[in-house]
Parts: sequence; C-alpha cells; structure tokens
Amino acid sequence: MDIKAKKLLKTIYGYDDFREGQKAIVTDILSGKNVLGLLTTGGGKSICYQVPALLSDGLTLIISPLISLMKDQVDTLKYLGVRAGFFYSNMDSNEFKKIIYGVKSKNIKLLYVSPERLKSQSFINFMKTIKISMIAVAQFLLNAIQLCFALKHTRAEMDLY
Repeated sequence: MDIKAKKLLKTIYGYDDFREGQKAIVTDILSGKNVLGLLTTGGGKSICYQVPALLSDGLTLIISPLISLMKDQVDTLKYLGVRAGFFYSNMDSNEFKKIIYGVKSKNIKLLYVSPERLKSQSFINFMKTIKISMIAVAQFLLNAIQLCFALKHTRAEMDLY
C-alpha cells in the first residue's frame, strides 16, 4: 500500500486504514491498472477513486447520473478541503463559467459530470485541452446480461474486485 495514500486517507478522511476491498482497488489504480471495483452499498467506493485522484497530477473526471449524489460528494469534499466541482445539465451560465475557470486554473482536482454532458461536443473539446489523469464512473447499473458480457470481454484487460 502506498504510504502517501494512507497518509492522505488519515489527513483528509480521518481513517487509519483502508477497508480490505478498498486497499486492493486503490493499490491497483495507483499502479496504473484499469480497475472495475464493485463494492456493497456503504462499502466506500468513492474513496477508491478520490484518494488516487488527489495523488495524481491531473484532473479526475467522475461520471455520475445522480445530480444529488454529485452535489453531496462535492459539498463533502469541499468541506474536507478538497478542490472539487460538478457539471450538470441545468446549470446556470455563471456556475458553468466558475467551474470552467476552476478546471483551467487547476483549482479543481475532481470534476463530477452527468452522462449527458459527454454528448456535448464543446465539453469534449474543452476536456481535450485538460490533462485528465483518471476517469471514474460512479453509481452505474448493469443488468445481468450486460454484466456477464462486460466481465467476459474485459477480464483480460482489467482487475475485478
């Protein structure tokens, strides 16, 4: 386990150690592997991408379909002193400009976006100008057939937990 990750976990989140599932996921992400982490509700999924994001030198893009979850995550991260922001479909232009400026000036380390934002060519073009260290997909649902297909076809390229 990366010592910096453990120190960050204690400093930011107040935890002495990662849970067993978290530890393996964070270790593999920090070693540069592609990871699909499946944890139970309340299992600490967010920490699995937030800690590596804070240790990276670029922006982490988190795709989440739930605006209320994005807002809660960003509010909590800001409370903890972490530079985070979020884009959603109905933002007003002033909020949007503040987030764009924060990303450009590297004052935002974690950026949560709704999936529909990825359909915007202007957003895609903007993201191409930013150093993105990691992309995380939060709170997604797959039916059993999709999951079986995904596991069968990605197992060789990805560590699964």
